[in-house]
Amino acid sequence: MTTAPEPTPNILLINRNRDGLLVRGALLRELGYNVTAAQTGEEGLKHFEASAFHLVVLDYHMPRTNGVELIVRLRKVSAQARVILISGQVDALNLTPETTGADVVIAKSATEAAQLGRAIKRLLNRQPARKPPASQKRGASRTHAAAR
Repeated sequence: MTTAPEPTPNILLINRNRDGLLVRGALLRELGYNVTAAQTGEEGLKHFEASAFHLVVLDYHMPRTNGVELIVRLRKVSAQARVILISGQVDALNLTPETTGADVVIAKSATEAAQLGRAIKRLLNRQPARKPPASQKRGASRTHAAAR
């Protein structure tokens, strides 16, 4: 008996820097993923609300918002969203999964591509978990959205 092939995972990539979008997008496509790119948090949120994504990869710094604020908004749409946050200031800003609500936080470095590839595989193979954004851990009411 044959089984249907697994669908190619859809990844939403959000990065204000065009070069960052091009390089990370090319890497993700080379790894076999479908990639939708956005340069602003607003654009990324519109894509997220309109389509089903297996995972979101986003940069911390964006126009008019930051990665943590966007994670809160993404999780209001889907509490089950799998999110990887990338930043060049992980240590300086104390960016951790606990402080950001991201599933994984990766520092921009020479090993970023390898770390990103491993983190994506791990998150895509994991059963969805309900991870509240950092702001919701501090007492705000939790919003339970239907999983995608």
